[in-house]
Amino acid sequence: MEIQADGVNRLFYEFGDIMDDFTNPAELALGSLTSPVLVIIERNVLARTCILSILKREFAGFEIVEMPTTSGLHWLSGKDVRLVALNMEDRQITDPSIEDSLALIAECCPNAHVALLSNRDDDATAVAAMQRGVRGFFPISIPVGVAIAGLHLVLAGGVYRPLPIVEAPSLKAIAQDAGARERSGIHEGNGVTKILSDKTMVDLTPREQHVLAALELGLPNKLIAAKLNLSENTVKMHIQHIMRKCSAHNRTEAVLRWSGRFNGKDPHPRIP
Repeated sequence: MEIQADGVNRLFYEFGDIMDDFTNPAELALGSLTSPVLVIIERNVLARTCILSILKREFAGFEIVEMPTTSGLHWLSGKDVRLVALNMEDRQITDPSIEDSLALIAECCPNAHVALLSNRDDDATAVAAMQRGVRGFFPISIPVGVAIAGLHLVLAGGVYRPLPIVEAPSLKAIAQDAGARERSGIHEGNGVTKILSDKTMVDLTPREQHVLAALELGLPNKLIAAKLNLSENTVKMHIQHIMRKCSAHNRTEAVLRWSGRFNGKDPHPRIP
């Protein structure tokens, strides 16, 4: 009888191990009840594992939960879910499966911000996502550092999506053009010499042009500072100058207004 009892006990222990193996990958059953939660929903196992590793390193104060589909969200009842990142892959934002997933996220995690990962990087998809309440839109073509900074922004209550670049000059092109303007001159008919200038950038200093180009890429201040070898305070100062010259209330409005001017449109479009 003792042998049989030991066998039964062993069976229960093994069953417990099996159940642990079932729940641990999603870190649902035994996770911290006090730590804020960040959820990644990704169907591809390899991609999900890589994203999980990065998020655990970059968001040490969070409990990171990963799952292949939104069906596991019901297990998060009572958790402090701050953000849910869903990979929509190649699907359109209007795909019924995406709309169902967004609805389920809103139902199960009503206080969580939503971010979408996408194989698409077109502005129409990003705008459609924002219209559905998504706070972060992340094409998989952006660098990891930019994505991490964007997630921090969303968690802080902001909105992130790469801004469309409509014939916008690159940082390198702007730097080269600025150097050419400093070295070159043209003679007008009256004999007066003036420095060559890009009519679309006439009101901005060369450094402000560099910062504006980075803003058009959707980069946060920290990455702009690193890219241009400036301090974050200096970047903030340049952004304030740009906003003042564009009569804008925020950086997004500044970029949109300047883009309108660049393309010959109304330099002061209505900002939705």
